[in-house]
Amino acid sequence: MNKHLLSINDLTAEDVLRILDTAESFREVGTRVIKKVPALRGRTVVNLFYENSTRTRISFELAAKRLSADVINFTTSGTSVAKGESLKDTALTLQAMGADAIVIRHASSGAPLTLTRWVRGSVLNAGDGTHEHPTQALLDLYTMRDRLGRLEGLRVAIVGDVLHSRVARSLSFGLVKMGAEVTLVGPPTLIPPEAPTWGVAVSYDLEAVLPKLDVCYLLRIQRERQRQRFFPSLREYSRLYGLTRERVGMLPEGCLIMHPGPMNRGVEIESDVADLPQAVMEEQVTNGIAIRMALLYLLLGGKAEGVGGDA
Repeated sequence: MNKHLLSINDLTAEDVLRILDTAESFREVGTRVIKKVPALRGRTVVNLFYENSTRTRISFELAAKRLSADVINFTTSGTSVAKGESLKDTALTLQAMGADAIVIRHASSGAPLTLTRWVRGSVLNAGDGTHEHPTQALLDLYTMRDRLGRLEGLRVAIVGDVLHSRVARSLSFGLVKMGAEVTLVGPPTLIPPEAPTWGVAVSYDLEAVLPKLDVCYLLRIQRERQRQRFFPSLREYSRLYGLTRERVGMLPEGCLIMHPGPMNRGVEIESDVADLPQAVMEEQVTNGIAIRMALLYLLLGGKAEGVGGDA
């Protein structure tokens, strides 16, 4: 594996399988009374979040702590960043403090790549602009493989605002890399013109796609986009592309319903649909901790005996 994880395209199919298999060995740690292994004892992981996050930041924090690493949570409010400090100076400060890994979430696409020029430690992209969110894609791949037993040949629809979604990009690239069949579904205004070059199909008719699926993956509708008029109204979007009880009946038996969160109940998914047994959003969150443990362990060169040992 590379020193950094900036994009799913940094990984080979073999790398992806190695990460998923390593995550499988770490998932058991979360079921222990003492949820820790000593794999990264003495290492320092910094969560550098320029955007608000709940799931991703807490997931990385838990992952690092379960590996016995020291964790520093750095947010923009109440810090020198709020006073105008640049990303470079912040990075150099963290470097001087001996950060072994920096997990960065930033509104600007390319910020994690820029960060790698200034620090010696590993950089993990926790979401940059509308570019990518590779760890979300990996936890989604893990969840699909865990539930369905394979990735190759899976038929997956990614539904919604693909244009602005870093999750959709990373997940599309990852699924295609692992041999799945991907269809992007949404209004024409929310499908990137270059999408067919990703190796995916495109459809504007959700109901035509539903009967063929193994996974229906819904994207959050970013309400701020409504002001830019990418679609007439939230009600219209929900009517055409929302996953309703009636549309769930069109899905094959055993089809998973997934969402990266946070969900807009009543927009991209009806509230009672989000609570169905085949909706695995809580599993995605749980699996995210194991995936991020695996990534930190592999990137920081944890000792093999740390996987199964006690703290």
